[in-house]
Amino acid sequence: MMGMMGMRDASDGEGNRAAPPARAGAGGHSLFGRWLYDALWVLCRTLAVSLGGFRVRFAEPLPRRGGLLVLASHQSNLDPLLLGLATNRRLSSVARSSLYRFKPFAAVITALDAVPIDPNASMMTSMKAIIGRLRDGGAVVIFPEGTRTATGRMGEIKGGFTLLAKKAGVPIVTVAIVGAYECWPRTRLLPRPGRIRLEFGPVIPAADIAALDDRAIQALCAARLHDLDATARRLRDGVRGRASAAAR
Repeated sequence: MMGMMGMRDASDGEGNRAAPPARAGAGGHSLFGRWLYDALWVLCRTLAVSLGGFRVRFAEPLPRRGGLLVLASHQSNLDPLLLGLATNRRLSSVARSSLYRFKPFAAVITALDAVPIDPNASMMTSMKAIIGRLRDGGAVVIFPEGTRTATGRMGEIKGGFTLLAKKAGVPIVTVAIVGAYECWPRTRLLPRPGRIRLEFGPVIPAADIAALDDRAIQALCAARLHDLDATARRLRDGVRGRASAAAR
């Protein structure tokens, strides 16, 4: 796939050794929010890399500032955490408004930059909330399949994200998550250890998004996600195969 040459493999993420997200992009965050995010990032990242076989690869560095739409395949409830651990840039995930009813938990997810969405409100209201965060310079995670996979394989890529990117005027980056399904499928109550790999594709500039129609954007992003998914599976299984051979 075009732009995939020169990708680097980084178990520590974007070439940085367990360094928390850069403060340069933290403007507007409370002191508590910055402290909580950084502390959880270092702790969870260290555990994921050392105990969970967590690996990340980037086609190119993510933009450090400005709105960014992150399109990810959806394998498990671990996915928002894995994406947050993958990059030094703070990412925002969508959270149901009902999660804000318990005040202590509301304080935590607010500090972690969640975008509150009311599932009972209109789709346009929800999209406006996401577009607003993107226009404010946030990096927002969207799962275009709409739900977690039931088989471990990628489902249909729905096209609602195209309006978000066009209205906000932001670039898109695609990322495939592989292995999270095996660690925490929908049928299990709790997660289990396993190998997880994330493959980030090249950033699609906002100007390119603006020049394409919705169907072309959807097709481009779907093709990239499928290519990244295949690459992530091949590399994950190759690492596992070499480890098994070494053990023998």
